Amino acid sequence: QVQLVESGGGLVQPGGSLRLSCVVPRSAFHGVTVKWYRQAPGKEREFVASIDWMGVGPFYADSVKDRFDITRENAKDLVYLQMNRLKPEDSSVYFCNALRTWGQGTQVTVSS
Repeated sequence: QVQLVESGGGLVQPGGSLRLSCVVPRSAFHGVTVKWYRQAPGKEREFVASIDWMGVGPFYADSVKDRFDITRENAKDLVYLQMNRLKPEDSSVYFCNALRTWGQGTQVTVSS
């Protein structure tokens, strides 16, 4: 079964940056829109950002707009989430999603 694999999470101070990566095999997901979600303890999973195959018109949740940037490099089977000016409320497990396939998640903690 094809899997998505996230990486790049960690501990960062408020105002800092992190870049998450997700391996999205194009052999299985050619032409597919990829999305990032996040889930904090005790909360529902929420949409963060999405990008289509051509990288046109990415969409963002209002809470991350102008701070996060989603990009992809199809030739490398990679989708990125660049997160800037991080806030404590951005602390969550971040998941990437393609169709009905999810990664295992990567933890992001924003704390001083």
